[in-house]
This record gives sequence, structure tokens and C-alpha cells, in this order.
Amino acid sequence: IYADPAKRLELYFRPKDPYCHPVCANRFPTSTMLLRVRRRTKKRQQLDTEEQIQPEVHFEMEILGIVTTVYKFQGMSDFQYLAMHSGPDGKQISMYDKVLMLKPEKEEFFNRDLPLYIPPPIFSRLDTPVDYFYRPDIQHREGYNNPQVSGENLIGLSRARRPHNAIFVNFDDEEIPTKPLDAAVQNWKKVCTNPVDKKVEEELRKLFEVRPVWSRNAVKANISIHPDKLKLLLPYLAYYMLTGPWRSLWVRFGYDPRKHPEAKIYQVLDFRIRCGMKYGYAATDMPVKAKRSTYNYSLPITVKKQGSHTVSVHDLKQGLGTAGTSGAKKSPSSRYKLKESIYIFREGALPPYRQMFYQLCDLNVESLQKIIHRNDGTESECTERDGWCLAKTSDDLRDSMSLMIKQIIRSTRPALFSNTTNSEDGKEQLAYESAEDEDDEEEEEEDFKASDGSENEMETEILDYV
Repeated sequence: IYADPAKRLELYFRPKDPYCHPVCANRFPTSTMLLRVRRRTKKRQQLDTEEQIQPEVHFEMEILGIVTTVYKFQGMSDFQYLAMHSGPDGKQISMYDKVLMLKPEKEEFFNRDLPLYIPPPIFSRLDTPVDYFYRPDIQHREGYNNPQVSGENLIGLSRARRPHNAIFVNFDDEEIPTKPLDAAVQNWKKVCTNPVDKKVEEELRKLFEVRPVWSRNAVKANISIHPDKLKLLLPYLAYYMLTGPWRSLWVRFGYDPRKHPEAKIYQVLDFRIRCGMKYGYAATDMPVKAKRSTYNYSLPITVKKQGSHTVSVHDLKQGLGTAGTSGAKKSPSSRYKLKESIYIFREGALPPYRQMFYQLCDLNVESLQKIIHRNDGTESECTERDGWCLAKTSDDLRDSMSLMIKQIIRSTRPALFSNTTNSEDGKEQLAYESAEDEDDEEEEEEDFKASDGSENEMETEILDYV
């Protein structure tokens, strides 16, 4: 806890009880001294039995050091739920021996009839009293009607989702749209009020002329536009593919990649960095960190935002940092631009995240492009799984890319591979793995879960544009 300034110190009243809810202490900087105080008592010699002589007491103090951080418990204690059950006579009966599995148990342990005990999934989100300010009644414009509420989901969003009027297309749909929805046109015209927006619109039009299919990250890496305006501009110029080899990509209106074999270079590859014992390194050894992970998620009561840190004696000794003053503001032309690595794969460089969505034309490695173009000129059918490529092309690409990444990790962290053999053995291992049946492939995917590695980009976009 001390190593992470953003966390709070937890105190469990019943440490052995997994259902115990802790109280939390906040972290404060301080400049105080740690003293060692000794109290010495010296008895005086008693001369007269009638008089009581007070012993001589004196203190010795020694400064051991300076304390720079303290934790104070300032919050209120929350409810505590015990695994108890009321018996027929009203007596409380403990259920810990029935609900806690302390050792491997047989099937009978799980099939026993027990009283229902469901602790709350989350406790209070705050442990300090706060004033609650109620919102005033919303004054709508004249002619406003409340949105229709679905009877299947009465308890749901706090407000109706703002529609961005994107057109979604499945791989099985026969027709593709040739123009945007009228509402999408109106939305963009409403916000396109300055020359910068018009310039960005022209830049995106040119991108779609050069290349009819783009991912949202690739667009962000090529033009600088505020993310909220990009949500309105993309539905104005392109439609969104939900399924098939171009899923999660934006396609120019009027262009159907299913009818053009040359569109195979724009297909998407869902690539996830493999990790596990059979690959020589675990998830914790990965040089590429996850965008977000359920293992690192902390409840609001256990996280305290960093406040202004007062200068302590310890800080003065170490020297004041200059962080925060060196960063200069980006120019407007590149303020919202992402790095090229967000959508381009290069040999010798690690991906920024553990799960990446690459278009095949953005795999800038000669050996990978040879795999993609193995059937140039002989494409006969566009399938939902492989598109215009040969069967298992995606698997071959993933195997080659995984071997490249393994070699990069080997060069940066050779200690991880001290028990493994040379890279030729790694090639043989990957070749063997690619020939395994479907069941083994599913087990391979379980080594890395997408929710732990990065956000589901496709789901995020659908929610943004619905």
C-alpha cells in the first residue's frame, strides 16, 4: 500500500473472514519526528518511615528519524455481513464451514442444500458524509417529448443515448448504403461551423479516396480532430461493418469490399499477444501492459485521488521535482493525433497494447505480406471468416507475429528464456501449435482474455454510434 500513493490503507476487523468489509485510512504527507522516550525511575533511600519519599523520575529522548507519511482513519465504518443463519429456535448458526472451501472437496460438497446467503456485491462507495445537492427540475424547450422507454429495460440508462446516426452493415446484407442518413448530414453541418472543421472533412474525404476502408484508430493517427466531432464526421462519410473480415472498420459509402478482391488488404486481423507458461513468459512478465485489468481495479473506497502534496523535509532533501513544467502544449494540427504504432505493425517493435486490430495493409513486414498475397489473382470467393484470403491466413499471420514478439521479448529479457532453447525450437513449437485442433485453439485463447488486455474496440464503437 505504501508503494502506491493512490491507494488507502485497509483495516479488517476480522482478518480471517473473507466477507469482512474494511475501514480505510487516508494517506497524508507530514514532517514529524519519531522519538524514543525512556522513563527512568530512581528510588531514593527512605530515612523516616512515616514520610513517603517520591522516587526520582527523569526522561531520556532520542530522535530516531523523520516520518514523511502517515495514515489516518477518518471515515465511518460500513455495514458488516456475517455468514449466519437463523435456526428454528431463533439462534444464529454460523455457515462459514459450509460456504468456505478450505480444501479440495468432492461433488457432494457443492450439491448440499444450504440456506441462501448472498453478500452484497459492493458496499457504500463513500465512507465520509457529504452534502447531496439535488438537481433542479429540467426545463425543456417547447415541443420536447420524452423518449420512448422500452418495457424490457425500465431500469437502465439515466438518459437516452444520443444518436450519431451511423449505418451498420452485416456481412450477409445484400445491399450497402450509398449515402448517409439525413440526420447524420444535419448533425455534421450543425457542428461544422469553422474553417478547421471543413479542412478536417476534406482531409478525411481524401483518406477515403486513397483507401476506401479505415479503422477509427488509423483515422485518428492521420488527422487531428476532437473525438466528439469524429463521432459525427465518420457516419457522414462512411458506414460501419459489424461482421465479416472487415468488421469494426469504416467503409466509404458506395464501396462494397465483398465484390472487390483487391479489398483483402483492408481486412482486419484481431491480434492478441500470447502469454503463458508454454510461451516462456507469464502475463506479469509482459513488457506490454494492459489498457485496463480487472486485477488492478480498485473500488472507490480504496482509492483516493492525489491531492496537492505539501513540501516536507524529506522532499527538500531529495530535491523538488520539475514534473508538470516541462510538457509543452501540442499544436492544434496534432493535438488529437495518435502515434502510428496504434494501427501499424513493424518488425522489431512491440504493439502498444496486448490486443490490437490491424488491417492487413498495415502489417509492414515483408514476410507477413507474402502470406497475405499468396493467392493474388486467384481469388474466387469472399468468405465471412477469411474474406478474399486463403483459409487459415489469419492463423499463419498470428503465428509469425507471435514469433517476432517472442524474439523481441527474448532480446530485452533474456532471463525469462534461460530454460528454453534457440529460436528454431520456437518456430517448431509455433508450427506445431498452429496445426492443433479447434479445442486446443480455444484453450490457447483462454490464456489471455480480451477484457483484461484492452477495451473491446468494436463494442465501444457500436455503443458510441447507436
